[in-house]
This record gives sequence, C-alpha cells and structure tokens, in this order.
Amino acid sequence: MEDLKGILARHSFNFKKQFGQNFISDTNLLKSIVAASEVDKASTVVEIGCGAGTLTRVLSQNAGMVYAFEIDTALQPVLGETLRGCENVEVIFKDFEKVNLKQFEKEIGEYTVVANLPYYITTPLVMRFLEEGERVKSLVIMVQEEVALRFCAEANTPDYGAVTAAIALRASAKIIKRVPASMFHPRPKVDSAVVKIDFEQNRLPVLDKKLYRDTVRCAFLNRRKTLENNLVNYFKLSRERAQAVLEKANVPQKARGETLTPQALARLSDVLFEELKQDK
Repeated sequence: MEDLKGILARHSFNFKKQFGQNFISDTNLLKSIVAASEVDKASTVVEIGCGAGTLTRVLSQNAGMVYAFEIDTALQPVLGETLRGCENVEVIFKDFEKVNLKQFEKEIGEYTVVANLPYYITTPLVMRFLEEGERVKSLVIMVQEEVALRFCAEANTPDYGAVTAAIALRASAKIIKRVPASMFHPRPKVDSAVVKIDFEQNRLPVLDKKLYRDTVRCAFLNRRKTLENNLVNYFKLSRERAQAVLEKANVPQKARGETLTPQALARLSDVLFEELKQDK
C-alpha cells in the first residue's frame, strides 16, 4: 500500500486537533499490537478511533469481524482506499461515546477492544467499559505513557489513583509495549504505551459494585486528607461512625486512601455496605 502520508495528502486530509489525531503506520508496531490482543478468526473486535485505517487493516487480517468507529467523516475517502478489500470490516462514522453500549453488545456478542485511542477520551472510555461493559473480554489500547502508568500502578505509589482501583475490581492491567512519540504522524508531545486490560469474572468480589466505586471515589476525594475525613465528607458519616468503619475494615485510623490496596478498598466497601444498610 502507498505511504500513509502520500494517501492523506492526495485526499487533502487535514488533521484536527480536537479529535486528538495521531496516526501510526509502522507495520511491525501494528502487528505487535494485534499479536498482543490474541485475536483470531473467531474474534470480534471493536476499534475506537480508526483514523486512517492502518491498524484496522492488520486487525482485518487476523480477526473474524472488525467494527471500526471513527468520528471524523473527512476520513471516509481515505478509509475507502486503505481498507479496500477488507470485507470483514464495518466502518461506523459515529462518536463511540454516544453509542448505546448495552444494545451494541447484544448485537455483536463477546468482543475485544483494540485501538489507538484519542488521548482526550482515554480514561472516560475505560471507565465506561468498566462500569457498563458486560461482554467485553479485554482492552488492548494505545494511551499516553503517564496514563498507562496510572492504570497499572501499585498502591502507595504516586501513580496509584481512583482509576487504578476502579480497574482492579473487574480486570488486571499491564503495559505490554512502550511507543516513542516519533512513531506517530503527526508527532505528539508525549510518548505512549500499549496497555492490555483483561476482564475477569468476579475478580474482586464485593457486596455492591456501585458502593465499591463510591468507596474508591471517597478514598481519593482529597489525597492530602485522611480516609477518615474523606468518609465524613463523602458519606456524611459522623466522625465516630467513620472511625468505627475503619476499625471494622482493619484500616489504620490515620490512613490515606492511596495507601489501601484494591483488596483493602473492597473490604472497606463491604463494611460500609453493612453500615449504611442501617440508614435505610
């Protein structure tokens, strides 16, 4: 296939900053991303932000069916050329954030997400799959390196935060490849990394998933404050009740949220569940 820059120039395509468009064309990099996803001819793949279709084309060679979402309709003629002959690809010109995920999952069944995500939607998109996705098996996504570090961080480290603990409820995350900014066109200001997030059934059993998510938000409400203070402010508990909850959950009274592992947050969530039942 012709050089990507040549194809984009021939179709007079202009990059749009608001869509976070940074394309990759290195064949070895694309193949390594698809290999890490472990998709095969029995797999259904969802790609979000397919751009010029370079990753889409490699996915089509390995997967059974690819649903490629793209928000920028100006890429239509480019994709018509780069995906010529890819009969198992359906390009959907739509903002994925506006898709009814429940209905879409009913239509396509189990699937894997493989994507070079626009940076501005990375965390909201991952959170959406964590909170709403019922048939997603894994996410193999290119993200900013600093975001990748947050996704995979250990408790009590600077990168550990609410999104780390949110992922841990349903999935395990690991960085599988670091990608320098020089691999993209146009070149972004920061390096990237490919993260694989594998969903696991009942990975972190809790009495109430929504309350676990609320507990996580509470824990990281104000990193400089103790967990006791955050419990008082977030759940409107008296200081005495907050202290009793921490004691039951085996959490030190002066602990801060970022010191608690996801397992400790799950235990705290279950204690809160029993405590808050009394208020109903």
